[in-house]
Amino acid sequence: MIDAYEDPGTPDSRGGWAYLAWLVRCQPWRALAGAVLASVWMVLMAVTPYLLSKAVDDGLEPGDTAALAGWTAALSAVGAFNAWVSIMRHRTMTRVRMDGYFRTTKVVVGHTLRLGAALPRQVGAAEVVTIGVSDVHAIAGALTVIGPGVGSVVVCVFVAGLLLSVSPLLAAVVLLGMPVVAVLVGPLMSRLQGTETEYRERQGVLTARIGDLAGGLRVLNGLGGKELFAASFDRDSQRLRAQGYRVGAVTSWMQALGVGLPTLFLAVVTWLAARLAAQGDMTVGELVSVYGYVAVLIGPVAFLVDMGYQLSRGVVAARRVVRLLRLEPAPDTDTDTSTGTGTGTGVADAPVEPSVLHDPVSGVRVAPGRLTALVGARHTEVTAVVDRLGRYGPTDATWGGVRLDAVPLDQVRDRILVADHEADLFAGSLREVVGGRRAPSPADVGRAVRAAAADDIVQGLPEGLESPVTAQGRSLSGGQRQRVRLVRALLADPGTLLAVEPTSALDAHTEAAVARRLRAARTGRTTVVTTTSPLLLAQADTVHYLVDGKVTATGHHHDLLEREPGYRSLVARDTDDTDGLGPDPDPGDDAGGDSDTGAGAEEVVR
Repeated sequence: MIDAYEDPGTPDSRGGWAYLAWLVRCQPWRALAGAVLASVWMVLMAVTPYLLSKAVDDGLEPGDTAALAGWTAALSAVGAFNAWVSIMRHRTMTRVRMDGYFRTTKVVVGHTLRLGAALPRQVGAAEVVTIGVSDVHAIAGALTVIGPGVGSVVVCVFVAGLLLSVSPLLAAVVLLGMPVVAVLVGPLMSRLQGTETEYRERQGVLTARIGDLAGGLRVLNGLGGKELFAASFDRDSQRLRAQGYRVGAVTSWMQALGVGLPTLFLAVVTWLAARLAAQGDMTVGELVSVYGYVAVLIGPVAFLVDMGYQLSRGVVAARRVVRLLRLEPAPDTDTDTSTGTGTGTGVADAPVEPSVLHDPVSGVRVAPGRLTALVGARHTEVTAVVDRLGRYGPTDATWGGVRLDAVPLDQVRDRILVADHEADLFAGSLREVVGGRRAPSPADVGRAVRAAAADDIVQGLPEGLESPVTAQGRSLSGGQRQRVRLVRALLADPGTLLAVEPTSALDAHTEAAVARRLRAARTGRTTVVTTTSPLLLAQADTVHYLVDGKVTATGHHHDLLEREPGYRSLVARDTDDTDGLGPDPDPGDDAGGDSDTGAGAEEVVR
């Protein structure tokens, strides 16, 4: 079975059938062992009636005790050996299925990580959840065809060969029974694939609705839209239920055929064998063996029907996985810096020293080592500038005179960090949430916690930094989540930090502390914030005021308040401290230095 840290390989994403075949090719010897063991297991079950017929004809009927004892011993030996084969078959097929399950999971998780920020733009979270929860199970179940599926075909051919020595008519009936099963089950398989596909699509829509409901229930209550959303959810649920009934109807027919066809098969062959025995064309032992052969075939025929059902579900699930795997991350295109056009050849290195970031579309120019603020009436226009400066989409921005999209993406991500105020928070201890894959020292964590004014969060949790935090930080308030995200961004310590609304959910007292401490913590580092808070703007070295996505005015916060009426009406608050220079809530911690970020912060960490 695939190791947790092993490379799962490159999947075949040409289609659902191709993906299932790739899973088999990834474990050829195990798949072959499963097919061989399943075939031997079923063949030995078919050998049992033959040995029984010999015991009757050679030992019981003529009264030969020695022959009866010999054939009885052979029956016992074959039974014991087949029990061991059955155990090994089950273990092997379990490994085959688990390998397919974990390999698919690793492939999906790895691809979602490669997609990165492009993932939510191309596929909904519900689609990924549905794949991880149900589709991987269906794909693993489809691999059952390797064992019982192959074994069923082999044993049918083997039994037909045994029957040929007894009656060519019975052998012909057994061989013709296989195409009859395929003809009856085939249309149902096609129909099941169609209904199952639609069911999965509706299930994904409903899962997305549940996610929206969980994340926005408070907002819906505040806007009075809970009833409207509930009615929409009810309609989607009813559609999903109706589609589920249609899937169930097809599934019930396939399961009914899985039980009914083998029984009918047994009845036909037994009736023919009984007539031959009555006519004297077959011995009593041969009649017993024929009945045993057909009784043994009930399992393989049922396996074949179930195989069709599992394959139908597996192909539908594999197609969904393939559709996800076909999504491409944001292209790391190369650009001809002399012409400004994509060439696909030649990649420029990132600037060695901190350099100017310039967005020609908006006119924003970010000087290195300074705190720059972007202000605009429309949030989407301001965040669009951040996306271009952080290279989260098509961009003409330059970095030290070099086009940003000409620099390898990994270099951009290493040195430029976009900290979204709604970025995902993963479940884990608070230390793991803010530290990520790094292992920051207690002193570094303490400084970042204090800079983000998150001391009260650490102190308020029962186990401090070791306290568990639920996924997306749902165990925290909105303001606490925002500060935790800021702690994580500060611990990353990027050369350039682009923070989107880092204080929008904070009260004025906390916001003022964050503004001063953020400036102190990022001294000498390039920092860009989008905000309309006068408390944060007062700490900025440069403020760009944007109208319709373009820089209209640039300067210091106080200067813009005096000469830009639009800026003043946008950022001024109904307080006595409209310029953001009210009393310092933390006199020992100003822009000139953080006198207690050492011992005080480390005390919080402990």
